[in-house]
Amino acid sequence: MSVGLALQGLVAGYGATVVVDGISLALPPGGTLAVLGRNGVGKSTLLATLMGLTTLHRGAVLLASDRIDGLPTHQRARLGLGYVPQEREIFPSLTTEENLAVSALPGGWSIAAVLDLFPALKERHRTTGNRLSGGEQQMLAIGRALVGGPKVLLLDEPLEGLAPIVIETVFAALTKIRDESGLSIILVEQNADFALSFAQDVAVLDRGKIVHFSSSSALRADEATQARLLGVSR
Repeated sequence: MSVGLALQGLVAGYGATVVVDGISLALPPGGTLAVLGRNGVGKSTLLATLMGLTTLHRGAVLLASDRIDGLPTHQRARLGLGYVPQEREIFPSLTTEENLAVSALPGGWSIAAVLDLFPALKERHRTTGNRLSGGEQQMLAIGRALVGGPKVLLLDEPLEGLAPIVIETVFAALTKIRDESGLSIILVEQNADFALSFAQDVAVLDRGKIVHFSSSSALRADEATQARLLGVSR
């Protein structure tokens, strides 16, 4: 099996504090993985580690079989890691179109394609980031990652704090990206129903370790395991 992204024994955190503790997994090209778990178990830290934003104590990160764990964040982005952080982190003083333009790399989505994906942004293409709604900022954060030409898209809580109607819009866009772009996608999400319906496979973290790995359909059908690992029930 060809591998889009591989993690080998990752141990990482902040300074001397270990948050991610020995995680290994492989994501094939075009594969989708949901990362679930209770708050504070290391999900967001895992994505930050892939981008080089934490202290890596041990382990390796391979993108298309090439090690990238020794590279700075901007080089990882140029090689094909697209990151949508939980805080969105758009440029507040730049317009929607300018936010996309400064993030664009050769081979990435065109600005027009992003605005077609998110019609709400097309209407607000000359609006500065600090005047966008939370939902529009989330759309812009996703679009900014796409114009960078990712091979692997890392999504950290893309639905957090959004109104139900906006969740539907973002979900539809992410589904279109999944189905039509060929990208590998890792999704960190508190909404287990959404995550399991979106991704092919699922990893559940606890205390920085993978405590469950299966197809999403298998975990979705196993309510007892969901309740035990995630503290959720239907």
